[in-house]
Amino acid sequence: MIPEPDGVMWHKSSYSGSANNCVERGILPTGRHAVRDTEDRARGTLLFEASAWQAFVDAVRDGELDG
Repeated sequence: MIPEPDGVMWHKSSYSGSANNCVERGILPTGRHAVRDTEDRARGTLLFEASAWQAFVDAVRDGELDG
């Protein structure tokens, strides 16, 4: 994990409500995607290339990660 990068536009799911027990996704100016824990931002940030993030989103939408 890395410290929080500069220039990230963070957001969390509208399904989260007002609770802080979720993760946030951010988009960097470089097109990379970042993920962090809302409750413990000091733990750092995970970064993903745009293609890796899109592959993850596609897998979720297609149900490939359903248990």
